[in-house]
This record gives sequence, C-alpha cells and structure tokens, in this order.
Amino acid sequence: MKNAFIQKSLLVVASAALVTATACGNADTKEATPTPGTAVKENVTLTMEYNWSSPNADNQLYKERIQKFMAANPDIKIEAQDIPSAQYRTKLRTEAAGNSMPDMFILFPGIEMDPYIDAKVLMPLDEIMDTWKNILPAQALAGYNVDGKQYAIPTKMTFVDIVYYHKDMLAKVGYNQFPKTYTELLDLVKKLKASGVVPIGIGNKNRWPLQSTVLSTVEDRIAGTEFLTKVKQGQAKFTDPDFIKSLTVFDELNKLEAFNADLNTMDEVQQQDYFLQKKAAITMTSSTIDTKFRVSNPEGGDNIGVALFPTIDGGKGTAGKSAGVVQYGIGLSKELKGAKKEAAFKFLKYFYAPELYQELMSKGIVVPAKVDMPADTSKYLKEMLELTKNGDALVFDSVMPAPVKDVIENGLQAITMGQKTPEQVAQDMQAAIEKIKK
Repeated sequence: MKNAFIQKSLLVVASAALVTATACGNADTKEATPTPGTAVKENVTLTMEYNWSSPNADNQLYKERIQKFMAANPDIKIEAQDIPSAQYRTKLRTEAAGNSMPDMFILFPGIEMDPYIDAKVLMPLDEIMDTWKNILPAQALAGYNVDGKQYAIPTKMTFVDIVYYHKDMLAKVGYNQFPKTYTELLDLVKKLKASGVVPIGIGNKNRWPLQSTVLSTVEDRIAGTEFLTKVKQGQAKFTDPDFIKSLTVFDELNKLEAFNADLNTMDEVQQQDYFLQKKAAITMTSSTIDTKFRVSNPEGGDNIGVALFPTIDGGKGTAGKSAGVVQYGIGLSKELKGAKKEAAFKFLKYFYAPELYQELMSKGIVVPAKVDMPADTSKYLKEMLELTKNGDALVFDSVMPAPVKDVIENGLQAITMGQKTPEQVAQDMQAAIEKIKK
C-alpha cells in the first residue's frame, strides 16, 4: 500500500506546480511568529542536519531563516551540520539504521523515505498540519505522505531536466531555437562539435546528474511515464527494448562527443560555471539554477534560453513533460518529546510560513504553494512555469531503490568510458532489482 501510494503521489505532484505556484491563495501572506500548542518554557537545543552546501540561492535563504528564527526565539538554539549532498543520504541512512537520528533533518520524498519509515524513526506532523491547510494542496504534500501520515513539508518544486542554452552560440550554427526532435538535436551536436564548441556541458563527478537529469527525461521520452512503475511491479524489465534504447541514446550522444571530456571529474557547481563561461553551448540541470543563470546574472539572462529534451521518434512518451519532484522537507525524530517537540513544531511553523514561498519565487524558484505571486517575480520564472506546466515525468532516483540507483550511476559512467554497452548496463540493473525482490 505504501509504495503504491508513493508512486501515485509522484505522478501527480509535478503537474500541480504551475497551478499551485501561480494561483492567488486565500492565505494571509504576511508572516507572523506562529505559536505552538504549548509555549516553550525552557532553553532548548535542537540538532539539525541538511545538505545546503552548494551556493544556490534557496540554500542561502534557508540558512538565513534558521538564523532569524533563533534571533526571534533566544530560548531555542539550533545546532546545524551542513553535509555535502554526495554524502548526505548515506550518512542519514546510517543514522537511521543505528537509531541515532538528529532532532531535525532533510528528507527526500517518495521511495527515499522508505528506510526511515521501515526503521520507525520519523515523527508524523499530523497534529500541526492545519497550519498549512490554506497554502499547500494535497498534491504538494503527497511526496512526503505515507499511509495517510504526513512526515514533512516541501519548500520547492524542482525540475531536474531543464535544458539551458546560449542563444547566440546556437544561432551561429543555424539554430534560432532549441531542436524539437532528437534527430535535429543530433544535427545540432554535430554542427557545434565541428565549429570547435563543446555541445553539452555536464558535471557528473557526484554521479547523480547523468542518472537524474539526463536518463530521467530520455527514458520518459522513449519508454513512457509508466515504465519505471511497471518495472517495480514486475510488469516490465530494464532489459526490455525501450529501456535499452534509452541507454543507447545516451551512448550515441557520448560517442558523438556531445559532452565535455572531463564530465566525470567536474562537479555540478563547476558545470554551472563552465556553461556561464560559454565553454559549452548547452547544459542540463535543475530549475533552481535558473536563478544563477538568468535571474541574477549580472550580464543579463536574455541570451540564455530554456527548453526540454526533444521528442524521440518511436518513443512512447509525451513531448513537453519535465521530470519533477518536491524537495527539502524537514523531518523530525520520533524521540522528540516535551519542550524539544514543541520547539521543533514552532520552528517548522516559522520556517514554512507563506513568506518563505514568496521569497523563493522572488529568487526565481518554482514553489508548490498557493501564495500571491510577488510583484518582483521575474519574467524568467514565468517562462519556467510555462515550460514545466506539464511536468509529470518521474525522476529516476525518486522511485528506484538505492541499489538500483547505484548500478545505473556506475553503468552510465562506464558507458562514458567505453567500459560497458547499454545491453550490459541494462542486465546489471535488472539483476539488481530482482535481487531486491527476493
């Protein structure tokens, strides 16, 4: 029941982003310091772990809100540990297995919650959920809802497969807009390569970008949105022709030298700078980076276009879908009691106030909340909302177990180095998921 609910939730939450982000909600958008059910009467220290180490605009905002909360509540201290994303999941899963969770921590939605649900280390938030009844619809909350219990509140809606491109660099080789078909994309890649330009810049040092950003969208275009769910249910296999074709598309791009040669030693932040320095004509990354690329770009963002991966002939997927998932829900340890529990509840009410979502929108970030659009909302965010309005493709690592995710990440890296074929990687993946089911 749990997995079926999660799969359904992830299908609907992405498509809700445009409606929820642009609707004029009835909630009062003026922030007030919320009061918990019982006042905190003693000094309290809460430990917290998060993965906000990258210099994204929203990460800075989250950290600032923690500081503001402590300034307004001197009786509550939050001892925070900022852990790089590449290590964060492993650390938290280890803590869950050892029943040594921090008081508060960032949770990832969908299947990634399974280890914590199974370990029974999470505290449901149901008793305070009325706080958000006017600004967060069920679709937005669904990714963190398991068997009817709510375990976290999302901050933002992230589309992981946004194509960014330098308009002038494409125009020089005859493309005044991003290709609409995969055949055209191959032609563009060849022309960019012939002109001495790196076609697509990717930073895969931490291994997840190729899996999450590239494969999620290519697999959806070819095999269709239901494919990953069918694999989990035993109704399809990774060795099926559609999935092998998805890996073959990636292999084809790699053999055309579409990517930068150092993609496996460059991280995602270096990738962003590489693109901004025009060392690559195209890059693929998340919608959150739009703030850096266009909203706050001192050189102006008008020369940077946004698009989605094009249609692929014979594919079962629908053009115009973007792979999206809610992010950055703060979970609480089930061990919290008394004053510490009340302090944590007070913090969540403060942190996820309507003001947070409006500030995120002001920075060009898509949110899953029904709040009034700020007056300073940029044209770039409005363009992103339009681009992703049909965004209900699944993100690979939000629905596939960690062992399968590890296999595909290693497999894609092996393909880039010519060590494995698409067929071999597909066989490894099928073996991994069958092992889990035994």
